[in-house]
Amino acid sequence: MVSTEIGQDHYKTVINLGSHQIIADEPASLGGTDLGPDPNSLLLASVGACVAITLRMYADRKEWDLQGVKVELNLRRGDTETIIERRLITSGDLDETQLARLQKIASKCPVSKMITGNVRIVSI
Repeated sequence: MVSTEIGQDHYKTVINLGSHQIIADEPASLGGTDLGPDPNSLLLASVGACVAITLRMYADRKEWDLQGVKVELNLRRGDTETIIERRLITSGDLDETQLARLQKIASKCPVSKMITGNVRIVSI
């Protein structure tokens, strides 16, 4: 379970994730105190972490020489859609076929699939 709490500090929000705790906030330009990442950045961080872990697991199973992967993400909002731009930067001895496969696998991480699928949020 994840829980969030906000008090009087604009807009410092404490996020409790089991035994972990992080702070979310808004930048000063939006009235926050910039004590942590904003919610959109946290969403991108979740996608990036999931992609990186998924690629690491896949490369390990295939015994590929993936030395490291960096996932760069940017959020663009338009009038009719929101686009997450994703760039993979890999290191290791990988051929073009392996690199192309990693690009495909990146879209299959569970968080990416969840946010691009049919997700509903319900109050309980």
